[in-house]
Amino acid sequence: MSGAIDLHTHSSVSDGTETPAQLVRAAVSEGIGTIALTDHDSTAGWREAATAASGTGLTVVPGMELSTRYSWKSVHLLAYLFDPMNAALVAETARIRSARLTRAESIVGRLSVDYDLTWDDVLAQTTAGATVGRPHIADALVAKGHVPNRSAAFESILHPRTGYFEPHYAPDPLQGVRLVRAAGGVPVLAHPATRGRDSVIPEDKLAELVEAGLFGLEIEHRENTSSGKARLYELATKFGLIVTGSSDYHGQGKPNRLAENTTSGDVLESIIAEGTGSAPFTDGLPR
Repeated sequence: MSGAIDLHTHSSVSDGTETPAQLVRAAVSEGIGTIALTDHDSTAGWREAATAASGTGLTVVPGMELSTRYSWKSVHLLAYLFDPMNAALVAETARIRSARLTRAESIVGRLSVDYDLTWDDVLAQTTAGATVGRPHIADALVAKGHVPNRSAAFESILHPRTGYFEPHYAPDPLQGVRLVRAAGGVPVLAHPATRGRDSVIPEDKLAELVEAGLFGLEIEHRENTSSGKARLYELATKFGLIVTGSSDYHGQGKPNRLAENTTSGDVLESIIAEGTGSAPFTDGLPR
């Protein structure tokens, strides 16, 4: 496969600002060879992305960013090439999305006491069927003029210290890895060092995940710290894990740009060889 490989992107199906088709067009215009569509806890954008990519030369790797939680910490799991109809995974992601929705409604209820903000304002920032979350609340705060942009919302009003934050249900990472593997997918920990070396998942816990089928670590990501990346490379070598690099592109929702970090072709081929639940879209939807 030729062209840059970016294995972590989001569309408006979750918290990106572009539809799956617009995301595909943006990747094509940048001359990218492969993207993975990894919306939060949802596969709803796969068909649109595959259709939009048909005839463009762009390969779309079907994926998802699965929410999990270890103790108090949110741990995101990139899942590639799984069966989107797997009953257990479908049920778990539906439960997560429902919890996200309930959490978002609760946050907005508390915000509305102090700010001019309603649930309808938040829904106006989403598309039909989208996984509603805090980024949409941030966009609503922007639209109402309370903050200049989404990043500013997370740095101020939506920061945990303000008291509006609350967690949502998510399975343990071990359960997440097992679910993805049971669906024929390939699990990779997403940006696991955003708070530095000392916050990287404990080695004994990582060993459990590897034993359950964890395949890799997303190390080259703008939010991983230098010390954290150094530790992750040590762990990748020790446990024989593949290493990916990705943008975590969200359109205008984040400053991250497509293919600002990339994955090697050899690693992509190993992921494709490992996945058995679905296949990359190389010319529209598989027949």
